[in-house]
Amino acid sequence: MRSLLYILSALSVMGLAYWAYSENYKTQASLDNAHELQSEIGRMQEELAVLRAEWAYLNRPDRLRDLAQLNYDKLELNVLEPGQFGRVDQIAFAEDGLPEFTGAVEVMGEFEQ
Repeated sequence: MRSLLYILSALSVMGLAYWAYSENYKTQASLDNAHELQSEIGRMQEELAVLRAEWAYLNRPDRLRDLAQLNYDKLELNVLEPGQFGRVDQIAFAEDGLPEFTGAVEVMGEFEQ
């Protein structure tokens, strides 16, 4: 009876050792995957910063103005100048304001697919 208990104890220790060994390898694989994902995120953030810088460079006002002048025959785009914009106090608002809301409005229509 004692030998059966020793054998079962030894088998259970070997089973637990195998389980701990496999969990250790799963944990190491998960940590490696997390490190790879972090480095990929860093690379993508650097790439995004470069793309934003390129976008800002390509959208410079002087470059866009030159392109609009070069392609005026095809696109007929006018160059925006600061004098074309007005101030808020120059806007003529309606004196009477918005119409008064008196009740619910029923809306009906057909839905076509």
